[in-house]
Amino acid sequence: MKVLILCTGNSCRSQMAHGFLQSFDPSITVCSAGTEASGKLNKKAVQVMSEIGIDISQHTSDPVGKYLNDEWDYVITVCGGANESCPAFIGKVKKRLHIGFDDPSHAVGTDEFIMSEFYRVRDEIKARFHEFYLQNIK
Repeated sequence: MKVLILCTGNSCRSQMAHGFLQSFDPSITVCSAGTEASGKLNKKAVQVMSEIGIDISQHTSDPVGKYLNDEWDYVITVCGGANESCPAFIGKVKKRLHIGFDDPSHAVGTDEFIMSEFYRVRDEIKARFHEFYLQNIK
């Protein structure tokens, strides 16, 4: 089973989804990429995942072009805001899905509020990807 998770920057939401899906079943090949890959991970995303025992610190922020020639069972987009464009994937895919989430890296306010957004989105990603895993893969 091969799953590609797409977002715009590939620094936060797609990385968390990648970490969760891989933690549910290490036998799945999971990759993540972005249409405008930032080249680095969001430090707060790495932190909130580490706090629940999932280390994504060694993930890389990759451009979607790296995966266009591969075959995928699922390609899942995770960008959620109406003002954000989700990437289109033109590679070889059996099923395309969209499971959207707010971008916590756009949160504005106190440090406490910003971190609360990272925790909220992390927990939403965990719940939705666990549901996806149980319904489509397990």
